[in-house]
Amino acid sequence: MTQTKKLKVTLIKSTIDSLPVHKKNARALGLRRINASRIHNDTPMIRGMITKVRHLVKVENVD
Repeated sequence: MTQTKKLKVTLIKSTIDSLPVHKKNARALGLRRINASRIHNDTPMIRGMITKVRHLVKVENVD
């Protein structure tokens, strides 16, 4: 069985004064408040969402 890679995404900056698109991306990633973390599968769609808000989040690989 193949194991999918996982990413831990943490919101490190506030979305106040961010563009509406960035706020929606952070919300869609499940990040509601500062220091909130979510684990997602490493897919191109998630990577694209992270790229949009890369200045607001910290990304770590999870084994």
